[in-house]
Amino acid sequence: MFDLKWTVEALGNIVENAIKYTNFGGNVTMNVRKYLFFVQIDVEDNGIGMAKEEQNKIFSRFYRSLDVGEESGVGIGLYLAREIIQEQKGYIKVYSKKGVGSTFSVFLPLPQPVPESLE
Repeated sequence: MFDLKWTVEALGNIVENAIKYTNFGGNVTMNVRKYLFFVQIDVEDNGIGMAKEEQNKIFSRFYRSLDVGEESGVGIGLYLAREIIQEQKGYIKVYSKKGVGSTFSVFLPLPQPVPESLE
């Protein structure tokens, strides 16, 4: 239904960040839900989270929060994830609370059957 290679790349970037910014002993979970017109993939962690003001910035190319300066990275992973998902007509939403964790929700459209009257 999706470009497997690129979808795995996008989700891998999101999961990698979830692991990187969750302290030892924390949790990272993935849930997938299929709906009639789309599939929703949630990556949830109980890591460091982020302030609401930063949530719109994290998908910008090379953006790195001042709170994560000690971690390696160049700030390209979430930018690429968003670009890959958008190329497939999907989108990503983030909900996060500083000190509590984050949930990244990826929404990808499902192919729709052609009605018999149009075949």
